[in-house]
Amino acid sequence: MKPLKRSEVPTRETWDLTLLYPNDEAFQADVERALVLVKEVAAMKGTLNTPENIVKAVETNMKAEEIFYVSSTYANLATSVDSYDTKALETEARMGAIMAQCGADLAFLESEILSQSEETISAAMKLTKGCRNYLKDLLRKKAHLLHPETEKVLAALSQPLSAPYDVYNMSKLADMKFDSFTVNGKEYPLGYSLFEDDYEYEVDTDVRRAAFKHFYDKLRQYENTTASAYNAYVTQDKIMAELRGYDTVFDYLLENQKVTRDMYDRQIDMITEKLAPHMRRYAKLLQKVHGLEEMTFADLKLAIDPEFDPRVTIDESKDYVKSALSILGEDYAEMVETAYEQRWIDFAKNQGKCTGGFCASPYGKNSYILLSWNNRMADVFTIAHELGHAGHFKACNAAQSLYDTAVSTYLVEAPSTMNELLLAQHLMKSSDDKRFRRWVLSSMIGHTYYHNFVTHLREAWYQREVYKIVSEGGSVNAAVLNDLFRKNLELFWGDAVKIPEGAELTWMRQPHYYMGLYSYTYSAGLTLATQASLRIAKEGQPAVDDWKKLLAAGSTLDPIGLGKLAGIDLTTEEALQNTIDYIGSIVDEIVALTEELDGIKPD
Repeated sequence: MKPLKRSEVPTRETWDLTLLYPNDEAFQADVERALVLVKEVAAMKGTLNTPENIVKAVETNMKAEEIFYVSSTYANLATSVDSYDTKALETEARMGAIMAQCGADLAFLESEILSQSEETISAAMKLTKGCRNYLKDLLRKKAHLLHPETEKVLAALSQPLSAPYDVYNMSKLADMKFDSFTVNGKEYPLGYSLFEDDYEYEVDTDVRRAAFKHFYDKLRQYENTTASAYNAYVTQDKIMAELRGYDTVFDYLLENQKVTRDMYDRQIDMITEKLAPHMRRYAKLLQKVHGLEEMTFADLKLAIDPEFDPRVTIDESKDYVKSALSILGEDYAEMVETAYEQRWIDFAKNQGKCTGGFCASPYGKNSYILLSWNNRMADVFTIAHELGHAGHFKACNAAQSLYDTAVSTYLVEAPSTMNELLLAQHLMKSSDDKRFRRWVLSSMIGHTYYHNFVTHLREAWYQREVYKIVSEGGSVNAAVLNDLFRKNLELFWGDAVKIPEGAELTWMRQPHYYMGLYSYTYSAGLTLATQASLRIAKEGQPAVDDWKKLLAAGSTLDPIGLGKLAGIDLTTEEALQNTIDYIGSIVDEIVALTEELDGIKPD
C-alpha cells in the first residue's frame, strides 16, 4: 500500500502544533518579540564591564533564546512530517536565516564577557542563579574562543555551514524514490519507513531479503552525494577543532558533553569486544528458530517467536505505557495521559515524513513525539522511549532555567531507555506465561539493547574511524566509507552472520553523524538506565526518588555527578561491565526458554 499524502492522514494520528502557536500570526509575533530582545542585548555592546551589565545582557539573551527555542521548533516540526510542504520549508529556511543573523549580531557577547577579569565574571555569577552555570561553562571555553570578528563571521555562516545535514535530509526524504519489487508474483511497495518499520521484521525470508536488496540498491544510487556531504561535515569539525586550539577533533567534540576521551573510548571498545559473543549467540539462535541455511545481516531483526508478536492499537498503547510508567509517580502518569489526549504524538505514516523517532521539548512548552505507527509492540516501546525524553525535560524545564537544561548528550538517552526497561519489567510482571516472558526478553534484546548497544554502537565505532582519518589530514568518499562499515560489521558479527552485498551502505541510513559524537551516547545512557532500573526493581521508592532527582537536575551537574544522584558510579568500567553481563544473562534465559518451549538451542 502506497504511503498517504500528509493531507490524507487522519487528524487524530497527527500532532497538534497549535499548542505552540494558534496560527502563523502568533508565531510571527513571537519571533518579533525575540528580535526586540536581541536588539536590547546588541545595544549593550561595549558596556559589559560590570557584573550587573553582564547579568542583564545574559538574562535578556536567555529570554530571547527561550522564544527562539519555541519558534524554531514550530518551524522544524512542520517540515519533519512533510518534506514536500513548500510553505513549511520556506518558513524553516527563513527561521534559519533569522537565527543566523541574530547569532552574528550577538557574537560579541561571549567574547566581551570573557575579555573581563575572572573576578568580574565570578561576581556576575553570584548575582544570577539561572545563568551561573552558563558563565561557568563560558570560562571553561575561554582558551578556545576566537577573535570577536571571527566569531561574528562564523555565527553569520551558521546556516550555510549546516548545508551537509540539509543535503543529507533532502536527498533521503525528498529525492529518494523507491520502486516496488516483486516476489513470487506478488508486488510489494517500498520506502524508507516501510523498510525500517516492516520489511526488516518480515518473517517471509524471500520478501525480507528482496526488500533488503532493493532498498540498498536504491541507497547505492546516492552514495557519492551522501559521502560528499558527510566529508564536508567532518572536515568542518576538524577545521573548527584546529582553529579553536584543541589538541584533537575528539577533544573539541567531547567538550560540551563534559566527559573524558576514556569514557568515550570505553563504551566503544568494551562493547565491541565483550558484547559481541552474546549477540553472536543470539543470532545463531535466530538462525535455528527460523530454519535459515545461513544467517545474514538482513535477518537480524527477526523475532524469536513472530507468531506471538502482539498487535497493538494506539489506544491500547496508552494503557500499556501509562501502567508501566506509573511507578515514576502520579505526575508522570498524568503526563502520559495528557500526551495522548492533547496530541503530542505524531503516529501517521505519510510521504515525506522523517524516519525513525524523536522527541522535541521546547522550553516551557509540551513535548512533541514523532514515530510511524505500525501496530506492533515495538511501537509501544518507542513511545515509552520518547516519553522518557518528554518526562525528563518536563522535570528539568520546570526546575531549571533554560541554560541549565542543556543536558550532556552522554546521558540524554538515559531517561528514554529507562522507560523501555520499565515497560519490559511491567510486562513480565503481568503474566507467568513462559512464552510471553520469552517474548518480552527477546524484545529487550532485539529492540532496546540491539538498537542502542549494537546499531548505534556500530555507528560510533565507524564514526570514530572516520574522524581518525580526517584528523590525519585525509578525507573520506563512498568507497572508503563502504569499506569501513563492512569491516565494522564483520568485526562485531564474526562468522556468525554473513554480511551481504549492500549492508556496507548502512552508514547512509542515520542522521546521527551530523550531530557530533552522538551515536555512542545511546549505549552510555542505557548503561546508566540499566543499572538504575535494576536498582528500582530491587529497592523501590528510594531508587525512584533518586532517579527523579536526576531528571530534575538538568545540566547543573556533569554526567558523573548525575550518575551519583541515581546511585551509579560512572568513573569506572563496572557499570558497563555489569550491563553487558546483564544482557548476556537475558540471552541465556531466552536460549533456555527456547529449548524448553521448542526444543531448539543454538549450535
